[in-house]
Amino acid sequence: MKNIKRKELIFNILNIFAIFLWALLLFKYWFTGELNLLIHPNYFILVLVSSIILFLLSIANIIQLIIYNQRNYNRNNSANNQYSKLLPKGWASSLLSFVAILGLITKPMVLSSQTAMQRGVIDSLPPTTLETQSFLTQTSPEKRSLIEWVRTLNAYPEPDTYTGQPANITGFVVHFDHLPDNYIYLSRFVLTCCAVDAYPVGILVELPKSRNNFPVDSWLEIQGIMKTEILPRLDSFPSIETKDKRQLVLKAKEVKVIPTPKNPYDY
Repeated sequence: MKNIKRKELIFNILNIFAIFLWALLLFKYWFTGELNLLIHPNYFILVLVSSIILFLLSIANIIQLIIYNQRNYNRNNSANNQYSKLLPKGWASSLLSFVAILGLITKPMVLSSQTAMQRGVIDSLPPTTLETQSFLTQTSPEKRSLIEWVRTLNAYPEPDTYTGQPANITGFVVHFDHLPDNYIYLSRFVLTCCAVDAYPVGILVELPKSRNNFPVDSWLEIQGIMKTEILPRLDSFPSIETKDKRQLVLKAKEVKVIPTPKNPYDY
């Protein structure tokens, strides 16, 4: 009988421990700003509220366990059959605890150029992400972010319109082998909900020297002048014949390597 009570106590403690760890994990993501790497800011408050609720739930369960453990023994014993047959009793809590511990000791990874290549880089935004009202307020070209340049191109796609305009943009480096050696694709990911649905957009950049001086995934701040060039399409490959395309290119005058931003995504 004592062994049964001891096992029930261990299972209850495992459940409380799992709830507490997930509350701690969600709070850690919110407090450290790591949520920026995972979800859209619109959901930050939901994560914080969820962590508080889980904290309160774990405290309530601890109090209940201390006060009612003996009194509720018969009820708990009869509830044993309510556990899922898919996993032995206690395994679900152990698995949840293990995943939460991994989250606590590791940091979320920033999406890379490899992810961008896998998901397919584009130079335009889906209609759902367009903010046409933003064009009512004319932002000077040198103050536009990379995403604002892409949005502007979406609204007015003629590249010659922007020839000669100054630009100052930041993003991470993507290499395309079918482009000239001094060209890179400066990109950023756009989040609509979370990192799973993020997609990369960007602008071609003509460098003053070989792109080999700027490794993939390095972050750059580039100042220069916009121009129009006829270049292979971004979705083309050396083995596939495709027509070249007139594209907007930033001719770099100053290139500066910068650390990865705390918030590397746009929305």
